[in-house]
Amino acid sequence: MPKILSEERVVEYSTEFKVRVVALTNQLKVDTTTIANIIGLHPVMVYRWRQESREGKLVEKPSRRISMAKTTKTQSQTDDKEIRRLKKQVEKLQKENDFLKKWEMYLKDPKLKDSRS
Repeated sequence: MPKILSEERVVEYSTEFKVRVVALTNQLKVDTTTIANIIGLHPVMVYRWRQESREGKLVEKPSRRISMAKTTKTQSQTDDKEIRRLKKQVEKLQKENDFLKKWEMYLKDPKLKDSRS
């Protein structure tokens, strides 16, 4: 998938994605511009990738990554969940602390304890 590199929306696609697009254009008997429009790319970009593939510049490197259809929880997702839980806990403890401070002030102030006056 694309990775946005700056605020000017410069997008960098992975080599795996480029190789798959080139393979798709080679396998199907459809015009390259049609495939580019379906994928949402500019046709010139696809033509450039095809040229790089012919020149041997665009080669998919073997990876040990396993692609699964079902997405699993990543470390960042579990970290985000843990951060949310801890923030809630901090908020609860701050409220308890504030209450105890107020209660301590109430117990220290003799005017507030004596309600007969």
